[in-house]
Amino acid sequence: MTVVTLTGCGESPPPDAGWSAEKDLGVNWVRGAAEYQALAMQAYHQAERDLPGFLEDRSWSAQPGQKNAHFLPTAIVFDVDETVISGVEFQLAVERPVTQAKLNQWHSEHQAPAVPGFVRFASMARAAGVELFFISNRPCERIEGIDDPCPYESTIVNDIRETGVEIDAEHVWLANEREQWSKEKLARREELARTHRILMLIGDDLSDFIPCVREAPSAPCTDAATVESRQRKVTEFSGYWGRGWYILPNPMHGSWMSFDEP
Repeated sequence: MTVVTLTGCGESPPPDAGWSAEKDLGVNWVRGAAEYQALAMQAYHQAERDLPGFLEDRSWSAQPGQKNAHFLPTAIVFDVDETVISGVEFQLAVERPVTQAKLNQWHSEHQAPAVPGFVRFASMARAAGVELFFISNRPCERIEGIDDPCPYESTIVNDIRETGVEIDAEHVWLANEREQWSKEKLARREELARTHRILMLIGDDLSDFIPCVREAPSAPCTDAATVESRQRKVTEFSGYWGRGWYILPNPMHGSWMSFDEP
């Protein structure tokens, strides 16, 4: 299987001159397999079932270490790509190598479909009074010829609005948008935990839940992760999977691609 990652959404391998959409089983599985749809809906349906209990239990938080947050307003944290909106058609259409500029241009010109289950769950959560935040590793950086200092953020806002879920830029937090916001998402989750009780984390990559799981670490992480260390962390936080943490399938790109098999 040939896989392709997005710069800023995972670790980027060298361009593969022999890549073709027909041979990429991961891309084609997401595009056409009913099993992919079933797994995505399964994750969101479980989140639907859990939400009332988390709202009632004011001692609950999906952010490890968050305590005494019973008086705070509630929030759910979503990743964006392959969690909220699907980039499978972009993966099929883009000329290699993949770049953030190409991703942004494609999304600016096309309506990306929602990941199955997202719209219904987001509507339910918002109706229950929960605030929705979207933490993405698309970077906040300028594009030549565009006045917007953070154009990738505007594209994400438009993409999510096109699914039928209304949001604004204040609820989309990108890498490098503030000085301390590296590609490591921990700082952004911890900042949100100062103002909100975090009920759920929803993503498609281990880094959407657990810090310091990349081969190329970003601050505050200093050591490179390994296949073994990532597996240990999955076990360490085993009580959260399917209970506050909901992971979507993504065989197309992600931080896992940087690691050789043990």
